[in-house]
Amino acid sequence: MIKKNLTKKDISQKLHKSLGFSKNFSLSLVNNFFDTFITELIKLNKIKITSFGTFKIINKKERVGRNPKTKIETMITARKVVKFKPSDIMKEKLNPR
Repeated sequence: MIKKNLTKKDISQKLHKSLGFSKNFSLSLVNNFFDTFITELIKLNKIKITSFGTFKIINKKERVGRNPKTKIETMITARKVVKFKPSDIMKEKLNPR
């Protein structure tokens, strides 16, 4: 069975194995990274990581949506979402020629 999700715990275990940090320190490092990343993304609205990609917050407008099963229309509220655009280097690694 193939695992579908990569969790913070998985990342911290990989750090523990590859760098030799304690399990608690590795988990703390991963949690602090993601907390800082989210805080800075909210502050700056855009984070570019060289050779990886760009994360950007975009505003979506309110719109009418439809439940495909029941065909009932409802209003979907305005909200902010994170958009990711991979770098050219990542695209090349995903799709080698």
